[in-house]
Amino acid sequence: MQEESKKIKVTIDNITVDVEPGTTILHAARMIGGDVTPPAMCYYSKLEGSGGKCRTCLVEVAAGSAADPRPMPKLVASCRTGVMDGMVVKNITSDKVADARAGVVEFLLLNHPLDCPICDQAGECHLQDLGYDHGKEGTRYEFKRRTFKKEDIGPYIQLHMTRCILCYRCTYVASQLTDKRVHGVIDRGDHAAISTYISKAIDNDFSGNMIDVCPVGALTDKTFRFKNRVWFTKPVDAHRACTTPGCCGKATLWLRGDEVFRVTARKDQWGEVQSYDGKTGWICNTCRFETKKTSSWTIEGLTEISRHSVIGVNKYKKLEKPEETVVKVMDGHKPKLLMDIHSVSDVNNPEIHLSDINGPAHSNDFKK
Repeated sequence: MQEESKKIKVTIDNITVDVEPGTTILHAARMIGGDVTPPAMCYYSKLEGSGGKCRTCLVEVAAGSAADPRPMPKLVASCRTGVMDGMVVKNITSDKVADARAGVVEFLLLNHPLDCPICDQAGECHLQDLGYDHGKEGTRYEFKRRTFKKEDIGPYIQLHMTRCILCYRCTYVASQLTDKRVHGVIDRGDHAAISTYISKAIDNDFSGNMIDVCPVGALTDKTFRFKNRVWFTKPVDAHRACTTPGCCGKATLWLRGDEVFRVTARKDQWGEVQSYDGKTGWICNTCRFETKKTSSWTIEGLTEISRHSVIGVNKYKKLEKPEETVVKVMDGHKPKLLMDIHSVSDVNNPEIHLSDINGPAHSNDFKK
């Protein structure tokens, strides 16, 4: 009872939820789920220090708390703002948020190339989804877009900096998963870019996880580039007894027939790497890039994909037929007998069903 009394109430888009003190608005919204949850391009719950950079998760705080119900003067980043007891937040119910989010998307797309038809991230790109949800039909930008040359930052990863939105996720992965980080953000302003120093290759056992956390197509798997579209492949959950320290051995295999086209970490509904037993399910480069045979894995079953995702098209765990309700309404009669009007016409023989007649119905069939 004491633990329950410590929880505080926060209302987001007219839905009230009880959360622990210290919870951010974004996490409280995720507890509610659905459209109430703000999008996040830079925040990643498994990476310490992430968030507060892209501004796509801005929300309106209509009431700061029950003790001080005054609204906050400006929109706040939900990934960095903690909730207070009695706080009232507006996300999809706020016109200010919708307008601000459209402006953020416009800024993110200023220099981003619109090459979705040839980008390997298409179909699972967070920026693509954000653009469809909050973007505008045209652009007001009249200047030349910023461009960079493609760069191989290791034997398995290619950096396409032109697509990067500087979310910093990959740098956090390198800092928190490896002993030594050899890349980061260089220069400032419109020259800022993710790169390695002196073109040094990123070579560690977990560098491939940078691909999983990238919300756009800036970091791509060189072993998968241009080989297939993700919606033509079938994702299945699989595991293996990996001996690399820190690797969970649980992954998603993307199959075309029996061929493994790529291996990724398993993702949750927020597009983040799943956690197991309190630990994040990062996978090593051996599992990701070098284990491309189904015989090396134990297949668990089809990965659960949202039905709204293009990846989930025509992928079913089993044949699910809708429940037939007409039979119940018609006292056990099949739907094809709906037009049988024997009981109300007082003309036809009620003992003869139209479906039982061999050939077209004739008046002789119903003579009493």
